[in-house]
Amino acid sequence: MVRRIDVTGAGGVSLAAWEFGDPPKTGDQVGDIAGAGAGQGAAAQAAETSGGHEPRPGVLLLHGLMGRASHWAPTARWLSERHRAVALDQRGHGQSAKPEKAAYTREAYVEDAEAAVEQLGLAPVVLIGHAMGALTAWQLAARRPDLVRGLIICDMRASALGAASQREWESWFKAWPLPFATLADVRKWFGEDDPWVERPSPSRGEFYAEVMHEGPDGWRPVFDPEQMLTTRETWVYDAHWEELTQVRCPALVVRGLDGELGRAESQEMVRVLPHGQYAEVADAGHLVHYDQPDAWRAAIEPFLDSFSD
Repeated sequence: MVRRIDVTGAGGVSLAAWEFGDPPKTGDQVGDIAGAGAGQGAAAQAAETSGGHEPRPGVLLLHGLMGRASHWAPTARWLSERHRAVALDQRGHGQSAKPEKAAYTREAYVEDAEAAVEQLGLAPVVLIGHAMGALTAWQLAARRPDLVRGLIICDMRASALGAASQREWESWFKAWPLPFATLADVRKWFGEDDPWVERPSPSRGEFYAEVMHEGPDGWRPVFDPEQMLTTRETWVYDAHWEELTQVRCPALVVRGLDGELGRAESQEMVRVLPHGQYAEVADAGHLVHYDQPDAWRAAIEPFLDSFSD
């Protein structure tokens, strides 16, 4: 089962969090929390404890730029067997609010994740982040070590990417043949025809099909591409090594062999992290958890199990 819990993020922005698995129970079952207020996630976790059961360790999953919480569904489902697994639609993404004048800054994204951990009663939490979500995760871990007990970084670089990278993204968004007539067209373009695709990738096509919605003229992204560029602009020009040195909890750096994070940089990230570990997934590109879900699980499950030893 999947339930929505509303979270209030930085500046009052409304965020949608999604909890996977059965709800906590006491003698009287805790009710359905779909659409519940921000305080009820913490209340449910407290109810689980008061019912005589050890609270399930909290895990917060943070998607990357243009992603959404549903991309974490396969991971969250197996996590929910032993953890309280929650995926967050970050501001401007999924079913969270997309106000034009809201802040799309690094600070705002980190504060949103912090609010989710606190309002949902997930601390001490393990943060699992992909790409932009991984950057948010390690920045939160550096900022609030009291909230975070573990960190998984999936295919996110610590180096500055620079102005050329941002210009490439601007050109790429302009190349999208919007609107798409059908979801099949979405899958084909992002999985085969997109000039950024080196070889056919059905999983990439499915990934982007999940972030489209149908309007009167066809299928368009649920996000505003201009907001995505604004969001990316707040980290693309800077390096983020210093914050890695401030992460005090155990941290696992995971890369796909064909992803954007190279082996040398990933191993340097592991070296810089005070308690860093390394894993890689074969036959996976940037969308590691989406490309190879079974291999992804095998890569991260031993790390997660170490917290229950």
